[in-house]
Amino acid sequence: MDPDSAFNVPIADPSLIACPHCDLLQRLPALPAGGSARCPRCDRELARARPDAATRSLALSLAAACLFVVANAVPMLGLRAAGRDASTTVIGGAIHLWTHDERMVAALVLCTAVLAPGAQIALMLAVALGARAARPAAWVGALLRHQPAARTWSMIEVMLLGVLVALIKIADYANVIPGTALFVLAGLVFVLAAMQASFDARDVWARVVWADAAAEPAADLGPELAS
Repeated sequence: MDPDSAFNVPIADPSLIACPHCDLLQRLPALPAGGSARCPRCDRELARARPDAATRSLALSLAAACLFVVANAVPMLGLRAAGRDASTTVIGGAIHLWTHDERMVAALVLCTAVLAPGAQIALMLAVALGARAARPAAWVGALLRHQPAARTWSMIEVMLLGVLVALIKIADYANVIPGTALFVLAGLVFVLAAMQASFDARDVWARVVWADAAAEPAADLGPELAS
């Protein structure tokens, strides 16, 4: 047995945290409801006490899932020119770009406006449901590790800005008809932001039941989970 292995065990102290921005090791104080703790070195927020975070996150996740389904099921834009009408959905727009040899743009639209937001919502919904238990299962922690990656690639707001620019450019050549999905996507942007803001990843991470309780990384949150 390695004599140094006895010293290679994480400290079972969830209040001890290293700042994900400047690596300053510090102890978090008890926070009142709505209070936050900031790093004394770089002034970045380390933690925030979110009252009833699990219920809020679950409700917002369900709302985001409903909006996401509607946004991809109904037309986003319609055009009327020379007596002809045409409309398309978000996925239909990606398919149209693909068939017109804009495959890189089509792949980016599909990934950032459909796949990544869908994965972000699905992961958050699964984590929010699993976190309702007093001691969430280990799969909740596994999903929690991947949720920040899906959030990073979710760029619905960027797509909406591109659509607005395109609308301005083609307004002189055709009658543009905003579809229901355009307004739903705009609402989804705010719901996703509220979903992330209300979620307390640190609380869920600390309650997860790991396979090896002695190696439970309660204080090792990583930069995404501590933010």
